[in-house]
Amino acid sequence: MDGTETETESWVHLVVQGGEWAGWSMYGNDPFEDHAGPFYYRIDDDGRPVCAMRPERKHMNGGGFMHGGALMTFADYCLFVIARDALKDSRSVTATFNSEFVGAVPEGSLLECRGEVVKTGRSMVFVRGIMTVEGDAVLS
Repeated sequence: MDGTETETESWVHLVVQGGEWAGWSMYGNDPFEDHAGPFYYRIDDDGRPVCAMRPERKHMNGGGFMHGGALMTFADYCLFVIARDALKDSRSVTATFNSEFVGAVPEGSLLECRGEVVKTGRSMVFVRGIMTVEGDAVLS
């Protein structure tokens, strides 16, 4: 940090008012996620967050399935949503990220992610999640 950075405001949670995603929320102040998404989340009936998106053409690779980098971008978003209560609106970054690609994601499919906080330490939160399409795992 060289003192020229500008302070960003805390996370903004916007509730979608209409369409397929009515009632879901999204962050409204992350320029990269706004560009890479749209990504959504809500609290499921069991009290845990669930994230979702519908991959568009811009998310596809040359083979016609969702690009691995797009999957990892969405996964990173999801892990922060899953960890949000443990983070308590503090600033944080991804320190390490491991994943396994175990299935393909077609354009237009409903991609969901659920997970859990494994451990909360003094300065780190450890999270794991799994992404599914129609109940089949595609990334863990």
